[in-house]
Amino acid sequence: MKFERITHDATVMGGKPCIRGLRVTVGTILGLLAAGKSREQILQAYPYLEPEDIDAALSYAAWRLEEREEPLIVE
Repeated sequence: MKFERITHDATVMGGKPCIRGLRVTVGTILGLLAAGKSREQILQAYPYLEPEDIDAALSYAAWRLEEREEPLIVE
């Protein structure tokens, strides 16, 4: 699945998934939402973010949770 607003770069935040190459990770956005911050509060704290960035972070997290690695059982 492709997420246009989510980037991975080994030189930015250690390769963690970030928003549009910025130094804001998906985990940061999720953590703020989990702590009860509203979208408006997040956008005020990070004025270079856009509402679609928050949506993309949530979509990416949901997608990652559905991805699972299953061990290959060879009999």
